[in-house]
Amino acid sequence: MSQDLSLVTHRDLAGYAESLGIDPAGVASALQSGTFAERVRANFLSGVRSGVNGTPTFFINGVRHEGPWDEESLLAAIAAAAVTARR
Repeated sequence: MSQDLSLVTHRDLAGYAESLGIDPAGVASALQSGTFAERVRANFLSGVRSGVNGTPTFFINGVRHEGPWDEESLLAAIAAAAVTARR
């Protein structure tokens, strides 16, 4: 499988699917035919409209989290959002 994540191939994706117990031939077929292309495009555009400019992007109570992604920081942000929501 590719080491450079910016160059993930259809073969890589079929391999990932197989490791998850998903039929790799079905994945390869869907990729080749573009079965989910429109759905992926729609989801991408929805993310862009929501202010997502990369992954991962976290939203807490509908607000994009701008801080670090470590567990402690995310839990603190969730706790702060819960306090704000109770007001």
